[in-house]
Amino acid sequence: MRLTVVGCAGSFPSPRSPASCYLVEADDAAGRTWRVLLDLGSGALGPLQRLVAPGGIDEILLSHLHPDHCMDLCGLFVALRYDPAGRPTRRIPVYGPGHTLSRLERAYGADAEGQMGGIYDVRKWTEGLAVDVGPLLVTPLRVNHPVEAYGLRVEHAGRVIAYTGDTDTCPALVRLGAAADLLLAEASFVEGRDLEPDIHLTGHRAGLVAASCEAKRLVLTHLPAWTEPDVVLAEAQASYAGPVEVATPGAVYEI
Repeated sequence: MRLTVVGCAGSFPSPRSPASCYLVEADDAAGRTWRVLLDLGSGALGPLQRLVAPGGIDEILLSHLHPDHCMDLCGLFVALRYDPAGRPTRRIPVYGPGHTLSRLERAYGADAEGQMGGIYDVRKWTEGLAVDVGPLLVTPLRVNHPVEAYGLRVEHAGRVIAYTGDTDTCPALVRLGAAADLLLAEASFVEGRDLEPDIHLTGHRAGLVAASCEAKRLVLTHLPAWTEPDVVLAEAQASYAGPVEVATPGAVYEI
């Protein structure tokens, strides 16, 4: 698999990055390359087009329905519906929490009601039930966030990407990241500064997760504009002995 960071800013686009969006590419048995998105947050659709045309997206996997993880599906709807070259010949499958389609239609506006279903084939996650996404096997696990939210375990040819989405510490993270080749973990909060529970991880807590599930590599992401990368990186390095870094837009990981 190849994972490309399209956007990694937390909560809203920062001066340096769009909000959450990650492109996963993998070949099937016939040699066809599948292009699958983990989230499509605010601001991500623009730079995403440098990597794949809107009609070239095979499937979209949403961790949850906060705007910084899903809102650019509204712009993608416009791109696919009104392209003079014509609509895609198939609806793009979109996996997400309950009420994903109605949430997107409300976000876009009244004129999208009853229209988005013609572009997106929206499917609901079922906790712990793995689904085939082209050559990928994806397992959604419910995580600790104020809204219905899932971490996504992505498997292909014996390799694993574990994406936490937005979460605080919870038992599901150990199963999510078990022996993962790459653990893509949010680290929005800073120890001692951000005290609200059950919302986000810190670098320290992300490091503890990586250590407990024996992940082979930790990449910290979803940093809001006011969180210094060096701070959460140092926190994670103190609690996890493996390789760790902070995600940057355009970074590519071969797994």
